[in-house]
Amino acid sequence: MTPTERPAGVPDLRRPVPAAASPGEYVIRGAAEGDLDAIAEFEIEIAKVSFNDDAIVDPGLHKRRVSGSLSKPGEVMLVAVASPVPGAEQRPGRGAGPGQLSAPGQGAAREALIGWAWMSPRTNSLTGARYGNFRSLAVADIPDRSHVGELLLAAVLRAAADAGLTQLTGKVHARNLGMRALYRKFGFDAAHLTMELRLPPGGEASS
Repeated sequence: MTPTERPAGVPDLRRPVPAAASPGEYVIRGAAEGDLDAIAEFEIEIAKVSFNDDAIVDPGLHKRRVSGSLSKPGEVMLVAVASPVPGAEQRPGRGAGPGQLSAPGQGAAREALIGWAWMSPRTNSLTGARYGNFRSLAVADIPDRSHVGELLLAAVLRAAADAGLTQLTGKVHARNLGMRALYRKFGFDAAHLTMELRLPPGGEASS
């Protein structure tokens, strides 16, 4: 849940987000059904980082979970792709400038999916205030990994602002230093800390 007024630690989406120059080989577009296999693999990697041995690694489950949200109003589900293979046929009017949102066209099958981001709209059950819940961000292990992550997060923040959202929250595992650094670069601050203790079966915690 999120309060009516923006607390410190939740970014004000009305302010400009850090600009990220986008090289021509990367395009951010909306996710599509044809991306589900690759997205499921990203979700599995996120689960492994977040939950270690408790991670759910069933691709089918992740595909169903993501597919069920593709058509829901307000969902921001974006992928980063490498530009289509040089010389591939392009339909007039379907192209997009570097780093701009693009709908998948005929060249989608030739695209290499290199990143994925997901934000869902939420409503505070007590105040009725709307906010965005940042659910996923993952990038393939490529040389420009950090840059692609910035492109995706900037696109999510633009989409959130366009939707009239002024608050965005997200969870990140304490050991995920890369994502924590990316959050900080875009103005996020830590607001909550979850403490966890694993007890041995039938045992007690040692003090």
